[in-house]
Amino acid sequence: MTEETPGFEEKPDVPSGATPDDAEPKAATPSSEEAAAPAGDANQTDDHQTDANRTTALTAQLDQVRTALSERTGDLQRLQAEYQNYRRRVERDRVTVKEIAVAGLLSELLPVLDDVGRAREHGELVGGFKSVAESLETVVAKLGLQQFGKEGEPFDPTIHEALMHSYAPDVTETTCVAILQPGYRIGERTIRPARVAVAEPQPGATPAGKEEKTDDEESGGGEEV
Repeated sequence: MTEETPGFEEKPDVPSGATPDDAEPKAATPSSEEAAAPAGDANQTDDHQTDANRTTALTAQLDQVRTALSERTGDLQRLQAEYQNYRRRVERDRVTVKEIAVAGLLSELLPVLDDVGRAREHGELVGGFKSVAESLETVVAKLGLQQFGKEGEPFDPTIHEALMHSYAPDVTETTCVAILQPGYRIGERTIRPARVAVAEPQPGATPAGKEEKTDDEESGGGEEV
């Protein structure tokens, strides 16, 4: 029977060569993979955020490029429309200037054409004079000069100039009964109106058609009676 010494506690046996610290249990430390896992998640989150920012920036740049392209396209369309209008104005002005120049030249030749016309009426257009006159008429016709004015056509103050006036029983409206000088035009431009003598119906005269109608009415009335 062993005797216990008061005041002393029994200690566990410690292996030889081991220090007291080794005998105490140590707290468990995380492994390297476990420690690296949170860091990897953080890096992945940062990458997603960077990609989102980059996408937003690229979208903003694309919108700016589209806006600039739309503005440039609108400017180009306006410039093209202005250029087309400019070309039309230039062409219209060119035609107008040409017509004015040709009209001015032909206006100076109208007295010569009047002399040619009178010579033809009197039978004096013969020989070399006839050839020159016909050549002149051909040239002015190529330049677009047209003669107008005929006897018997209704009087139109926009293209006729009345130099003589009379009354006639055989007309129902103001009529050109004689062409004193023919008129000339180029296209729709009148260079000189036709100078004419006009005749109007007799004052108070009843048109022939109306008289015939009255006679028919009278004869019809007699048959009814």
